[in-house]
Amino acid sequence: MSEHSLQGPARPLRCALPWLLAGLLLAGVGVPAVGGAFGHVPSIPLVGFARPEANSTVTVNMTDQPRYSPTYLSIPEGTNVTFHLVNLGVFVHTFTLLAHPDVVLNTSWTPTQVDQYVNQTGSLANVSVAAGTSANTTVGFNRSTGFDSFEFLSVVPYQFQAGMYGFVNISSTAPGLMTSDNTTDSYSFVPDVLVANSTHFPFNLDVLVTNTGALGHTFTMGPVANYALSPTNFTTYFMTHPPLVSATVPSGAGSSVWANMTVPGPGVYQYICEVLGHFASGMTGFLYVDVPPPPPAPPPSTAVIQGWILVGSGVLLGVGIALAAVTAYMGRFPPPPPTEGPHHA
Repeated sequence: MSEHSLQGPARPLRCALPWLLAGLLLAGVGVPAVGGAFGHVPSIPLVGFARPEANSTVTVNMTDQPRYSPTYLSIPEGTNVTFHLVNLGVFVHTFTLLAHPDVVLNTSWTPTQVDQYVNQTGSLANVSVAAGTSANTTVGFNRSTGFDSFEFLSVVPYQFQAGMYGFVNISSTAPGLMTSDNTTDSYSFVPDVLVANSTHFPFNLDVLVTNTGALGHTFTMGPVANYALSPTNFTTYFMTHPPLVSATVPSGAGSSVWANMTVPGPGVYQYICEVLGHFASGMTGFLYVDVPPPPPAPPPSTAVIQGWILVGSGVLLGVGIALAAVTAYMGRFPPPPPTEGPHHA
């Protein structure tokens, strides 16, 4: 009996198993590579769209500078407005809204003179807010107060004299719009494009600005449409053209502040961070009012790179499938060498 007759029958699949596994592995490399060759569409920067206010609540922040933020409020006539008063400082402040319109108190008055005026003429609101707390007060403005202006101030001694006052301007505009923005430690606003469309001018725009990082910032809106601010000119420019709003965004992730402003007309308004060095590092954005925002820039083309990846991956896929099919059919790849027959004497 020959040596070959002692061996068991050939098992093609066992012989082909290493090659079959290699083919499947090669095909497995090709499939995800082909799929990944198409990549992901680069994300388009977010654009913030202003929407009508759901209610008539206006947030007023109190600081120890001492200041109110915002300083100027625009309220539609014939509405009941809730003032949400937030004390961001460590001293007590008041929100005292004078009862008579178009009265501007003299900052040279003593605290006693201010108290006497408020006691004699009354007030629409007079709320004391302790440090680190908040309070609400609601005031109704009927239609007879259209286009009037009401001054509000803090009657805590010498806070009014130091600049803690502001004005509620009554207008015949429709209720305002609101939107939101975020500040980051990479010196950027996210989004850096806001869109607000209104059929009436001026209108009130409220922007909720939230800090996503640790650094403090400001949200400062330029007062004039279609005027380009620069890191070298904005300081002197604001001396003669006060911004529509300059809200201080407290440091710490999650801190927020309302930036409330009155937008006078259509156009493109630039907003910046006034903290030293932040604007120069690129912290700016644009508000498009009744003007279409520019289309997003197309992403860099990777068509050539993706084409080569696609071709190479397709070749790997085809070779792997062919290798697996051949080995499954033939039992081994390459096939075994032919064996010599038995010798005859």
